[in-house]
Amino acid sequence: MGFVSRIVTLFGLVLLAHAGYSAHEHTVLSSNAAAAIPQDIIIETLAAVIFVSAGLVLGSENLKPISWRDWAGEIERDGGARNPYAALEERYSFWDIRAKRKEFGDWIRGQDVLAK
Repeated sequence: MGFVSRIVTLFGLVLLAHAGYSAHEHTVLSSNAAAAIPQDIIIETLAAVIFVSAGLVLGSENLKPISWRDWAGEIERDGGARNPYAALEERYSFWDIRAKRKEFGDWIRGQDVLAK
């Protein structure tokens, strides 16, 4: 983050804090419970949000072009440790229910033989 972007962001945050404090003072001091917030506080809040947003955008890094081929090649070179699709690629396929049922029955029958 550059010096200018930090100053712009800080200025926006100070404006936002002042607008919040002014809105709080207005609601505390107004006699009407449903009194609308004055236009100057609303404008100050919008300006503060614009300044903070501009400061954050100015201070961010430059965007890099995205190439799926390069990203996938980098993931493959790293061994797939960062691969977000690893869980999908390494999951179990469909189970053979009849075979599992037979294994379970054999296991139960084996326990019955040992228990007798």
